[in-house]
Amino acid sequence: MENQRKKVFVSGCYDLLHSGHVEFFRQAAQFGDLYVGIGSDRTILHYKNHRTVYPEQERLFMVKSIRYVTDAFINEGDGVMDFVPTLDIVHPDILVVNSDGDKAEKRRLCEERGIEYIVLSRTPHEGLAARSSTALKQENCTLPTRLDLAGTWIDQPYVSQHGSGWALTISLEPTFEIRERCGLATSTRNIIKRIWPYRLPSMNPETLARLVFCFENHPERDDGIISGAQDAIGICVPGLCRHLYAGHFWPERIEMTDDEHILTWLEQHLVLVPMEPRQPNCSVVEGQDITPQKVARLADAAERCWQAIHRMDLMAFATAYRDSFLAQVSMFPAMIQGLVQHHIDHYSNLPGVLAWKMPGAGGGGYLALVVDDAGIFCKEHQEGIRLTIRRPS
Repeated sequence: MENQRKKVFVSGCYDLLHSGHVEFFRQAAQFGDLYVGIGSDRTILHYKNHRTVYPEQERLFMVKSIRYVTDAFINEGDGVMDFVPTLDIVHPDILVVNSDGDKAEKRRLCEERGIEYIVLSRTPHEGLAARSSTALKQENCTLPTRLDLAGTWIDQPYVSQHGSGWALTISLEPTFEIRERCGLATSTRNIIKRIWPYRLPSMNPETLARLVFCFENHPERDDGIISGAQDAIGICVPGLCRHLYAGHFWPERIEMTDDEHILTWLEQHLVLVPMEPRQPNCSVVEGQDITPQKVARLADAAERCWQAIHRMDLMAFATAYRDSFLAQVSMFPAMIQGLVQHHIDHYSNLPGVLAWKMPGAGGGGYLALVVDDAGIFCKEHQEGIRLTIRRPS
């Protein structure tokens, strides 16, 4: 009995299994025979608000196949302590956790059961890069975002009740770091991540946008805010899209352009430049002044913008683009706060800049510029970000 090896227990999700997990198993197995508890699909969905990449039986198979693992089980519990029922099966002598998994409730449980508690620092195997599931998910996420070109705010019924009009959006590939609270529909994109963490499913784009809109604006939402449909549509519908609003949350019509010449032309004349993110206490709807005349100017600018894009008329596009932004600000002057005006003053006076606006509701984030040549602008201004419009698959 004195030579009997101790039982060592670890627990985790082990979705997107990587070298960091294997090294953790290797280190833990140095203390004895290693047993692994694996979070169930149900627990991960409820606890982390997203579905797994690999179902639990596939994750169980992969973990059991690692040579450092003696045996593995699907945890039957819930939440961060979902492994407790598995402890009753294994009866381990040692519980090993990574430093970021060190929890007071785990320590208390081990004290109550007489289990030794060991915390390991997260270190990669010699010669390998450090890995984490979070970083891998961010690096491998292909969820698009969207840039609104004209007609922003018309998707809210309290605006379109004064006059119908189009919102224009383009769906963007995530070829750059998409910062939070910066006007690129990040809140809607984060909602999508709860259902599809890495990529959109292959289905009808308009149906997909309806699903996202309904999921984001569920009946129990308690903040009193209904997110505009242009965010879900702009993300889910590829290419250049316009959607017609007339006093309702969902548009009466959606039209999409996937003409390669037009999309390439837009990419040649649009860039983003970063500003400070919108502040947490920022309210862009304070001081709003919505009138039929102002909504008519917004709708007219959006229509002219659409027509100019299809003619690939750069000066007409820039004029309509700028007019749409000015119409937005006339209704919602709080869109321009803090240092935003300073950035506008700076970039609007640069050679080659023809028009400017803030994406989304404003308040900070990015400036979206219309320029003579996106390649030249980004070469001369390193902060400039070129855009890639998502094509239909």
